[in-house]
Amino acid sequence: FTLDASCEKYVSSEPEKLGSRVLQQVQVTMGAHITGIDLYTALTDSNSLVKKVQDQLIISREIEALGLEILGLSVLAIKPKPETAKALEAKIRESILREADEAVYSRRNSAVEQERTIRENELQTEIAVEKKKRQVREEQVEANRIIKQKEYEIAQEELASHIYLEGKRKMLVDQASNNARTKADAKAYALEVAFKAISSIDPKILEALALNGMDAGRLIAMGFRGLADNAKKIGQLNLTPDLLSELINSGSNK
Repeated sequence: FTLDASCEKYVSSEPEKLGSRVLQQVQVTMGAHITGIDLYTALTDSNSLVKKVQDQLIISREIEALGLEILGLSVLAIKPKPETAKALEAKIRESILREADEAVYSRRNSAVEQERTIRENELQTEIAVEKKKRQVREEQVEANRIIKQKEYEIAQEELASHIYLEGKRKMLVDQASNNARTKADAKAYALEVAFKAISSIDPKILEALALNGMDAGRLIAMGFRGLADNAKKIGQLNLTPDLLSELINSGSNK
């Protein structure tokens, strides 16, 4: 940067080469960092690349030897070669199409998954409903079984009560039969004793006892029956109205 005597230009052409030398350092440093990443990343993430290159230039000895200080760095554009650009465009186009296909697939898969989830929820609901119905039926069956058991127990109690009452009735009937038999036996015994006592009495005495207190009509009837029984032994019997009247009157006065 030394000026000549006219103080209008430098004594050498080095200042004119300063820009190219700095640019060369930038290209070298940039190239070193670009080789470590793919072109797609370099095209889409230039800010990260600029920061890395700037940090490297700040500590660069060549820049320091030139007496310069890096205040800022910017990348205006990163342009691939036409062939590379076409390849990248094709790659990006395929990537975009693939991403679109993946998005469609993901959307369809999500719809299928949602449909499957909904169907599973419906099935779980149906299973829960059927399980609840089965529990209700089982409880109804159990309730019916308990009712039947209670009805059976009541029927058994009623049957036992009927059997007990019938047993009591049978006992009463047997007791009544025994009592009637005892009474009949006592009456038969009394009659037997009476018959034995009567059989030892003279028939005429019995007949007199039987006729005692009998009215005239019955006495006359019995007299005529005795005459009828001994009709063969009687030769001739005359009965006049006066005799009958006198017999009846005498019987009535007695």
